[in-house]
Amino acid sequence: MLTPPATEKRPTERVHHGDVVIDDYEWLREKDDPVVLAHLHEENAYTKARTEHLTLLQEQLFEEIKGRTKETDLSVPTREGDWWYYTRTVEGEQYGIHCRVPATGDDWTPPAVPEDGAALPGEQVLLDDNVEAKGHDFYSLGAFDVTADGATMLFGVDVEGDERYTIRLRSIDGSGRAFDDVIEGVAAGAVFDPSGRHLFYATVDEAWRPDAIWRHEVGTAASDDVNVFSEPDERYWLGVGLTRSRKYLVIEAGSNITSETWLLDADDPTGEFRVVWPRKEGVEYDVEHVVAGGKDRLLIVHNDGAVNFELVSVAASDPQGPRRMLLPHNPAVRLEGAHGFRDFVALEYRRDGLPRVAIAKVPNGGLPADATVDDTLHELGFDEELFSVGVGGNPSWEQPTLRLGYTSFVTPSTVIDLDVASGTRHVRKQQAVLGDYHPERYAQRREWATAPDGTRIPISLVFRHDLVTIGEPAPTLLYGYGSYEHAIDPGFGIPRLSLLDRGMIFAVAHVRGGGEMGRLWYEHGKRLHKRNTFTDFVAAAEHLVDNDITAPDRLVAQGGSAGGLLMGAVANLAPRLFSGILAEVPFVDPLTSILDPTLPLTVIEWDEWGNPLDDPEVYAYMKSYSPVENVHVVRYPRILAITSLNDTRVLYVEPAKWVARLREVGADPLLKIEMAAGHGGVSGRYSAWRERAFANAWVIDAAGAHPSGE
Repeated sequence: MLTPPATEKRPTERVHHGDVVIDDYEWLREKDDPVVLAHLHEENAYTKARTEHLTLLQEQLFEEIKGRTKETDLSVPTREGDWWYYTRTVEGEQYGIHCRVPATGDDWTPPAVPEDGAALPGEQVLLDDNVEAKGHDFYSLGAFDVTADGATMLFGVDVEGDERYTIRLRSIDGSGRAFDDVIEGVAAGAVFDPSGRHLFYATVDEAWRPDAIWRHEVGTAASDDVNVFSEPDERYWLGVGLTRSRKYLVIEAGSNITSETWLLDADDPTGEFRVVWPRKEGVEYDVEHVVAGGKDRLLIVHNDGAVNFELVSVAASDPQGPRRMLLPHNPAVRLEGAHGFRDFVALEYRRDGLPRVAIAKVPNGGLPADATVDDTLHELGFDEELFSVGVGGNPSWEQPTLRLGYTSFVTPSTVIDLDVASGTRHVRKQQAVLGDYHPERYAQRREWATAPDGTRIPISLVFRHDLVTIGEPAPTLLYGYGSYEHAIDPGFGIPRLSLLDRGMIFAVAHVRGGGEMGRLWYEHGKRLHKRNTFTDFVAAAEHLVDNDITAPDRLVAQGGSAGGLLMGAVANLAPRLFSGILAEVPFVDPLTSILDPTLPLTVIEWDEWGNPLDDPEVYAYMKSYSPVENVHVVRYPRILAITSLNDTRVLYVEPAKWVARLREVGADPLLKIEMAAGHGGVSGRYSAWRERAFANAWVIDAAGAHPSGE
């Protein structure tokens, strides 16, 4: 099948602000229509036929990923209460197995991870995702929690890819008894209260927005559940959890630019939640519980008059009362979070385009009333020029250690436990890379492009230096995202090695709209400044070409979701710069989606993109960059769009319409639709590896890299 599927034109009219648009392909939105499904299957058949010549390369890449991955392995155990919890994988199995072993006294040294990935002595299997996934083409675990006494667990499962989960309860006291409690159609995330007698969860509205929090009493019918919080404002979504100290239950309400937190004493789970700070348009804040001067206090990271955020503390009993400044605003530092423990506070922030972590000790079980955090603040240093570090896997209030995740483009993911009192670091595990991997073969570095308005745009590069010489054009994959203040930080990836070992450069353009360089970096790449995201990426590509790092016939661009919008925009703006564009779950028909408040998440998105429904300026601006609406007669590069039928975040219809429009002007795009997947693609690690091998084979071919590598 080497002729692309013919996409029938069925004109529909869109009229807003006096502007009339004829959309020939809106009918593709009806995914339950057999004609639409047949068309999507034809697209898949066409793509398969057009990529048949890459079949052997795809298989080779899959085997390389598989051969470098330790298939039977387990995570570093994390202590919570009297147990060490961890997840195992077994060779040949798609999903993880969630387990635990008993902990002993005050020993915070986790059980050593066996070299062969075998089960730990005394292991108790809590949940085997492979068993739960049997009979389903898709499986995702969206909630998992265990009661404080360790006797009961809850788990939430999605088997469609639409991010609606079914919660079930199971005894783990040895009987394995399944409870009658079944709660259907909920959002991801659910938590027990400390007593284990109640659990809290969120449900979603018709637009897939988590809009209500419910309390369920264990052993009762879901129909008896109590609605404890509802959010009528369609811009806000909800989440529920516990403070690390288990002192408070927490409800968080947030839009893209505003947040609000409500607390409830956890020993009174049927009581009334109380607001910390009432919402104020444009003010975001996060809350952590600490003990200072023997009193319960709240650490609050906020941006009220502090664009890059600052840290204050307030009395938990009077959160709207006097604020004590702990870490003032710094225009060069984007404060991202504070983590409270019994004996210390950990801070996460960004400086010079990289994430950082610092520790402030809390002496004698509580921060003195007149102390500030920076009295004892100590930043953790690392040797590499480019790296990522973050706080994670620290559920226990009383733990004396801080668990960190560390990685770079050349250093595999590493788990570090920091002994806060002594400052000693213990490497608990580094991601295994089987076969012939030597970090010293690879180099990472940073370049700087100049945007049209003079802004310097960082570009991160990683390459195998014995195969690539900077200044001699090499096949290159340039990745970009640039939305929601999400930073694309240095990180290791086994599938990427197959590209690097074929003489390719992997580059990341840290464009505005992301969060790499602070809050203003984000503000200057959203709403009526969104074009900066696209022109920054073009500037990065031009820099790589102008400095002979690559050439237009060797440069492939890649982005997904909002990064897929970036791909569609640069395809229209600068097609001459690229030999290929890989767009994954791409948001390429943004104006149609953001105009429809009945679609999933649309109203929430108005803070990010603007409201084109009510604002003609936003409408005109979005129309000026919408990829679907700006396809024109030009020589486009090769384009591969990958999407998922059940994606609720970016509907499959967007890339389907984009591909049809591109073919109208003589372009030659391919469309691949996962028929049993969601926004994150297929489920199961082997299936995901095959999908990555498919995409990477196309990238290698489009970039003109050597298909066989060494």
